[in-house]
Amino acid sequence: MKLYSIRQALVARGLTPASTTSDLRAGRLEDFRIKPARLAEGSRLEARQVGQAQSWPGPLAYLDSIQRSVVVGYAGAAPLVVGEIAGAVRERRDRRLHTVLEERNWFALGRRAALDSAGDAIVELNPVALPEDDPAHPIRDQVNAARALERSRIGLEIALAERYRSRSDSWLLIDGTLSDSPRWAADARMVAVAKSHSVLPFDGGDLERYLRLPQGHRSSVYAPESRSLAPLLAWGLRLWPWEGKDLLHGLVRVEVAPANGSPESADAISRWLLAERSPVCAPDRQWDRLLYGLYSVEQYLKSKA
Repeated sequence: MKLYSIRQALVARGLTPASTTSDLRAGRLEDFRIKPARLAEGSRLEARQVGQAQSWPGPLAYLDSIQRSVVVGYAGAAPLVVGEIAGAVRERRDRRLHTVLEERNWFALGRRAALDSAGDAIVELNPVALPEDDPAHPIRDQVNAARALERSRIGLEIALAERYRSRSDSWLLIDGTLSDSPRWAADARMVAVAKSHSVLPFDGGDLERYLRLPQGHRSSVYAPESRSLAPLLAWGLRLWPWEGKDLLHGLVRVEVAPANGSPESADAISRWLLAERSPVCAPDRQWDRLLYGLYSVEQYLKSKA
């Protein structure tokens, strides 16, 4: 997208141009909270050693997506946001990664009056009208735009996963959560890995044990508290040592369908994930929670953004 041309067209139509990038351009907009989970393995939360890292058996595909947004102008106090979402599936066969599916979409997000004022300056973008329950507020409208963009991005991921599953029954590893789709939560050959810990599954002593998992250990399997109709199971896994760094360093949440929730399956999947860790030199502030294949999808999408 040629943002400079859009801004110039907005000026010609009497709108106020803007050129700062929104800090709300990526990631889930979650609150930080505790949502107590139900243990599905044992009667007490424990740290369990999973064994040595092992290569994933057979082909493995990775699904990830990105979203970005920028304020290009204002109609009065109402911002006009241009957003981009992109997603891809990369498949590893014979130790080589290949992009097998990809999709990218662009949007213009704003209050209806702002979209109408922009006219043909945004004719090539998909218009998304923001809520107008309250008076225009520059920051609140940007938050609403980010949420709308996130919903579209999740929809894109679901569509890509459906397309991939229609052509292959290989294991599919995703960045995020299986709860976004009932089909994901029931797919016995999908695994979700979440880097975010804004929602934690325990409190008190159990939370301390969860956050102090040693490297190469997982927590007991648990059933997350969820409003979703599709049940799933999860556990914490420590990819790298946290001592001397931070309690969250190297900690990820692994989600699977109930069919993969046995202790044996949890150990096997954890060993596979340990073998998928990104190199320590990965140029990312969350390198300690990265998996190489998912990171390759993200970098591929960003290189074409």
